[in-house]
Amino acid sequence: MTNTLVMHPPKAKKIPHQLEKHGDIRIDNYFWMKDREHPEVIDYLNAENEYCDMQMAHTKDFQKDLFEEMKARIKEDDSSVPYKFNGYWYITKFEKGKDYPIYLRKKEHLDNPEELLFDCNKMAEGTSYFKLTGISISPDNKMVSYGIDTTGRRNYTIFVKNLETQEFATDQVLNTTGSSSWANDNATLFYTKKDEVTLRAYQIYKHRLGDQSEDELVFEEGDDTFGVAVYKSKSRKYIIVACYSTLTNEYHILDANDPEGKFKVFQPRIRGLEYSISHYGDHFYIMTNLDKATNFRLMKTPEAQTEMANWVDVIPHRADVLLEGIDIFKDYLVLSERKNGLNEIRIKRWDGTEDYYLPFNNETYTAFTATNLDFDTETLRYAYNSLTTPSSVIEFNMRTKTKTILKEQEVLGGQFNKDNYTSERIWATAGDGTKIPMSVVYKKGLKKDGTNPVLQYAYGSYGSTIDPYFSTIRLSLLDRGFVYVISHIRGGEYLGRDWYEDGKLLTKKNTFSDFIACSIHLIKERYTSSQHLYAMGGSAGGLLMGAIVNDAPELYNGIIAAVPFVDVVTTMLDDSIPLTTGEYDEWGNPNDKLYYDYIKSYSPYDNVEAKAYPNMLITTGLHDSQVQYWEPAKWVAKLRELKTDDNKLYLKTNMDAGHGGASGRFESLKEDAEEFAFLLDLEGISV
Repeated sequence: MTNTLVMHPPKAKKIPHQLEKHGDIRIDNYFWMKDREHPEVIDYLNAENEYCDMQMAHTKDFQKDLFEEMKARIKEDDSSVPYKFNGYWYITKFEKGKDYPIYLRKKEHLDNPEELLFDCNKMAEGTSYFKLTGISISPDNKMVSYGIDTTGRRNYTIFVKNLETQEFATDQVLNTTGSSSWANDNATLFYTKKDEVTLRAYQIYKHRLGDQSEDELVFEEGDDTFGVAVYKSKSRKYIIVACYSTLTNEYHILDANDPEGKFKVFQPRIRGLEYSISHYGDHFYIMTNLDKATNFRLMKTPEAQTEMANWVDVIPHRADVLLEGIDIFKDYLVLSERKNGLNEIRIKRWDGTEDYYLPFNNETYTAFTATNLDFDTETLRYAYNSLTTPSSVIEFNMRTKTKTILKEQEVLGGQFNKDNYTSERIWATAGDGTKIPMSVVYKKGLKKDGTNPVLQYAYGSYGSTIDPYFSTIRLSLLDRGFVYVISHIRGGEYLGRDWYEDGKLLTKKNTFSDFIACSIHLIKERYTSSQHLYAMGGSAGGLLMGAIVNDAPELYNGIIAAVPFVDVVTTMLDDSIPLTTGEYDEWGNPNDKLYYDYIKSYSPYDNVEAKAYPNMLITTGLHDSQVQYWEPAKWVAKLRELKTDDNKLYLKTNMDAGHGGASGRFESLKEDAEEFAFLLDLEGISV
């Protein structure tokens, strides 16, 4: 393999590697690509990058134009809505021409001088990737802990800074999630360690500020299908350790005033019992699926009697309403619910005198509670946006029912008018008769004559719902005649928990057939045709892309698969890979032959055939900790070997980043511009 430019696509060498399980033998000719350090692997990835760049060279000027167009819509010197916590107002701002945020605070009043917490632009100097996370302020407001990742593998080092002197403490902790929580003594930090190989978060340590002795291990998760995290309750009374898997939760609590004490289990884990806890007064409030509450119920229990035998209903289970979260205030309980796919925010006084919903009059909107750290307040912050409406942060007085818009997202450039676009919700019918919703947006005046380009997007895993959200970047497609569609397929929770359950494990194929049904509906209703239909998905949504091009390649002219999870059988059999063991409840454990056979029947890499495939752009990151780079690399190599068409097939690897792509706010736009240029070029659009 050489790095010289060639007109022909790279051809990866084949080294047959036999994989055997349950008496079934698979031959993987590209297994050798798993060695991240091998020069031939790096050569292959570089050769694919050069081939992609060369083949798309005629779009380079267009990519620059798209990038500048996207960038011009963004308010570069922007700042967040300040929020108050423990006597300080916290603000995040961006400065013109700079990639990274600046974190500030002001004491008591917004007209007081700024105090600098972090300037990430200076901190990122000399790095090709930079991410700061887990900012945690000590109760006395004098110290801050935070995590930094400079590789993109989501493996953070925790640092501590003195906010009075601006000096950095010598305390540093490697291989963490980046998050940490202060005990109320202002000197003890609890944090989560990751396994160095699998990156599973599995240990909770206690660190005493300035103490040079070894940190104390206070909790270790022995079940490798679980991860752990540590955080502080909103009431600031408890340090809480959360143990989580796809189907099961367990919590451990410790009085934050007693960091030398022992954690107490809240409710021992029972397989299939999901719950989360919030503290208020002398009770804990529990959101749980206990007793077949598929869409979750809200219960409470005295803080000294936390086992589920003591739990009593506050909000019972409802078959038609999914309870997604709660926010607790001194006088109010706020419930985040979802009914018929739509977000609802319910406000209920603790004394029972009021119980009402915020009004939303749209069928394709997104609304959710925002940062609400202040406990003793009658104002709720929430965010609202839709496919046609930029995001707003709204402060709502729960007593007077009056609202104030604190911030509306500005769309610069002078071209945007929300009245120029229309959105709708339409429904396709899956093969089993299930109605599948789609959120659709396009520019007004569009004719449904089968000639419009459509970009159809979906995710469809982990119960993660892709709500209809506003995007300034998307305008570059809409203004050029594209229709944008979010397919709310099974595997997400758009229509409740059953919607998720019906798209995982041994019903996973519903996710793929739902997406295909949506595609067929879009063609049938003449939004588009197969010559103009494009599909896009990332990570588990990249698995979706791999499945649909195997099952129905003739429906699509082009596909973008970002960091795609496509080698499902091999990955799920390798418990040394990050995330694998915790994924068994999502995909199934292929060490069981029933799941092995089912996963193999849809795994994109295992089902590549000698046939025609659509035009495809596949992206990955060399340091990806979620989906390893070799999955898309092997997939592309096998597609090149077997596909019978002359369509485009490009692999683009970010050699400096991980699962989320580039870290800077403008660098990531360059990746968006390249993807859009790929689609627009297929449509013959070059301006």
